[in-house]
Amino acid sequence: MAYLTTTNSGQPVLVLKEGTTRSRGKEAQRNNIMAARVVGEVLKTTLGPRGMDKMLIDNLGDITITNDGATILNEIEVEHPAAKMMVEIAKTQDDMVGDGTTTAVVLASELLKKAEELLDQNIHPTILVSGYRKAAQKAIEVVQKTAVPIDVKDKKAMLKVALTSMGSKAVGSAKEHLAEIAIDAVTQIAEQRGDKTIADIDNVQMIKKAGKSLLETELVQGIIVDKEIVHPGMPRKKENAKIALLDSALEIEKTEMSAEIRIKDPTQMKAFLDQEDSMLQKMATQIKKSGADIVFCQKGIDDMVQHYLSKEGIMAARRVKESDMQKLARATGAKVTSNLDDLKAADLGVAGHVEERKIGDDKMIFVEKCKDPHSVAILIRAGLERMVDEAERAMTDALSVVSDVIENNKIVAGGGAVEIEVAKELRKYANKVGGREQLAIEAFADAMEVIPRALAENAGLDPIDILVSLRQAHDKADGQYIGINVFTGKIQNSIDNGVIEPIVVKEQAIKSAAESASMILRIDDVISSSKPKGGPGGPGGMGGMGGEE
Repeated sequence: MAYLTTTNSGQPVLVLKEGTTRSRGKEAQRNNIMAARVVGEVLKTTLGPRGMDKMLIDNLGDITITNDGATILNEIEVEHPAAKMMVEIAKTQDDMVGDGTTTAVVLASELLKKAEELLDQNIHPTILVSGYRKAAQKAIEVVQKTAVPIDVKDKKAMLKVALTSMGSKAVGSAKEHLAEIAIDAVTQIAEQRGDKTIADIDNVQMIKKAGKSLLETELVQGIIVDKEIVHPGMPRKKENAKIALLDSALEIEKTEMSAEIRIKDPTQMKAFLDQEDSMLQKMATQIKKSGADIVFCQKGIDDMVQHYLSKEGIMAARRVKESDMQKLARATGAKVTSNLDDLKAADLGVAGHVEERKIGDDKMIFVEKCKDPHSVAILIRAGLERMVDEAERAMTDALSVVSDVIENNKIVAGGGAVEIEVAKELRKYANKVGGREQLAIEAFADAMEVIPRALAENAGLDPIDILVSLRQAHDKADGQYIGINVFTGKIQNSIDNGVIEPIVVKEQAIKSAAESASMILRIDDVISSSKPKGGPGGPGGMGGMGGEE
C-alpha cells in the first residue's frame, strides 16, 4: 500500500513508496508488546532446576534439545522486529556475563505485560519509561546492598556458584564433576592485572567428542590440537618436550611473477633440484638446531621437510588454527615465530607430555602437563551427540559464572530471594516518588516477582502460596535471603542452601530487561518498507498485479 496525502488544492502527494506498511499509536505498541511477550513466554517454562527443555528443528532437519535461553533464541528464527530485540537482550547478557539469559528475557517480557495494563489506563509511555528507569536504578542499589562477599579461594563456595548455574541443565549426576573442572580451569587461567583479577574464559579450549560418559570429561593442563602428526615415521609420544610454534610455511613458496628457467643439460637440472632439496633440508636442520622436539606449524609443511624432520625424530603438525597457536603459546610459554631464521632456544615452549591419541574416529595431539599454563583445555565426553552439546552449554555457563565471581567476588541469594527483596524495596520507594511514576515503579516491582513465580510453576508448586510465604518472610528483619527450594517445595535461606549467583549476572539482567522494555514502549509508529513477495512487481510479476493494497 502506498501512503498518500493531499495538498490544500487537493493534489495527491506520494509520501511512502508502494509496498510500505504502517501501524501507529496503540496498535503499534500492542503489536510490539505482544511479539516481545511471546518470546518471553517461550523461555518461561525453561527457568530453574525443574524447567523443561525445548526441541528445536531447523530447516535442514538438525535437532537441538536445550533449555539454555541464549541457544533457544539463537536457533529460532524470529521475524518481528520487537521479538528480535528480545533476542538481542539474550545475546548481550550472554556476551557480557555468560549466564542469566532466560531471567533477562522473561523479566523484559513481564515488564511489557505490566506496562500494557498501565497503557490501557491512559498512562503515557514516557512516564512509564521514566518510572522504569528510576526503578531499575533502585533495583541495582538493592541488589548491591543484599550482596555478600565470597572467598574465591574457598572451593566449596565456588562449587555452589557453579552448580547453581548448571541447575537447570540436563547433565544430571555429572554436575559436580563438571563444576569442579570449571573451577579448576578458571582458577588456572586467572591472572592479576594491577588491582584486578582477570579470568578470560576464551583461554579455556573446549573440545567435544561423543563417546564414553559425562563423568569421563577431563581437564587437560595444556592444549588439545585437533590435528594428527604429519608423517608416519615421526614419534607419537614425547616426554619433557620442547615446542616450536611457527606461523610461516615449511615449504618453498612459488614466485608471484611468472618466470622460466632454461636448462641446457641434465647436470643443470640436477643442480636445480639439489638446490631445492638442500633448502628444504636446511629448514629441518634449523629446527633441530634450536633444540625443538615438536613443531606446530600454522601453514603447510613440504613432504621433504616432513621426511627430514622424521629422520631427526621431531614430531610435527601442520595447518594448526591461529586460535590454537595462541593458546599453545599461553600454555607452554613458547613464542610464535614468523621467520624460521629467528628461531632460537629461548622461543621454545615446554610441556611435560605430548602424545597423539585417537579419540573416537579422530586423532588428536594432547599437549599436557604444562608447568603453569595460562590456557587449558576441557575434553567433553558424553554418550550422545546432543548430550555433548548440552554439556558444553552447561560448562560454558559454569565457566562464565566462576570467572564473574573471580573478577567481582560478590554473590546474591538465588531461588527468587533477591527478586522478592527488590520488589519489596521498590514498593516502599514507589510511595516516596508519588505521582504517576509511582504506578510504573510498582509495575516494575510486580514484574520482578515473575522469576519466583515461574520457578514455583515449573516445580509444580502453587505460585500464589509461594509468593505470599516469600513476602511474609522478607518482611522480617532477617528474611532477605529467603528463596524457594524447588525440590522440597518449601521456602528457605538460599545462601545456606547453596543457591547463589554472581551479582554481575543479576545486575546485567535487570539493566538489559529495563532498557529493552523502555525502548519498545517508546515506539508508537512502525513503518515497514519490506518488498512485496514474488517478482519485481510483486506476486503478479512486473505489473504488480495482485500486489499489496
